[in-house]
Amino acid sequence: MKTVISVKVDKSVRDRARKVARKLGLPLSTVVNAQLRRFAAEERIEFTVPLTPNAKTGALLDEALHDIREGRENKFSPAFDSAEDAVKWLHA
Repeated sequence: MKTVISVKVDKSVRDRARKVARKLGLPLSTVVNAQLRRFAAEERIEFTVPLTPNAKTGALLDEALHDIREGRENKFSPAFDSAEDAVKWLHA
């Protein structure tokens, strides 16, 4: 048996969720039902905050991504067959 529930949601959230559901070929109610089933089965809900690196780490990540895009293989360690080989490479 199906029932109807009324939930207050920000219009922009509903519209964005509806757009994604349409892209996936699903009605929004299917998405909501799946999430409610998961919540009921697991008896928990997770809220996460995206990790944001500090300025120094962000700069290092940007530099590494730039090196990867430019194909600068000498900036990165090769694959090693053993820990001993890795230690030798680090000391070289």
